[in-house]
Amino acid sequence: MAITREKKEELIAQYVQDINDSEGLIITEYRGLSVQQLQELRAKIREAEGSYAVIKNTLARRALAEAGITVDDSLLTGPIGIGFCHKNLPGVAKAVTDFAKSNEQMVVRGGLIGSSVIDEAGVKELTKLPPIEVVRAQLLGLLNTPASQLVGVLNAPASQFVGVLSGGVRQLVNVLNAYSTKNPEEAA
Repeated sequence: MAITREKKEELIAQYVQDINDSEGLIITEYRGLSVQQLQELRAKIREAEGSYAVIKNTLARRALAEAGITVDDSLLTGPIGIGFCHKNLPGVAKAVTDFAKSNEQMVVRGGLIGSSVIDEAGVKELTKLPPIEVVRAQLLGLLNTPASQLVGVLNAPASQFVGVLSGGVRQLVNVLNAYSTKNPEEAA
């Protein structure tokens, strides 16, 4: 069934919006998957804060072009679906690759991170990244560590200096005390 020109323009505008709102895209070939399997995939991707759309190649090319992204035509041949990674790029990549492992009809073609094209191996590498919350926590920990070490370093010289001074004063008092208690004949 043919899509009207207005509907095509509407779809392209929606795809451009999805592309612009996404951290990245995962491009797949879904040939041979049932509607039920696609619904299962969409549910897994939604759990990972993404979405999945079956897209006509010509509409995908136009949407990517309007978003200012150029991709190799080999990514956009055959029946394709695109996983949009709205907030959790590694999570969506993992959902798609895990689904592809258990459904051999699904083929991961590649993807985009920003405007950079990645291949299937790049998508698999994304699955190894920790979720963004973990990365933020690690970054915050790294930022806090130097600050706490700096405070320790700044406090250490002052306390060590006071220790040296008080140690020196104690030693001087001990020497003077010892000298004053000696016999006057020994002192001479």
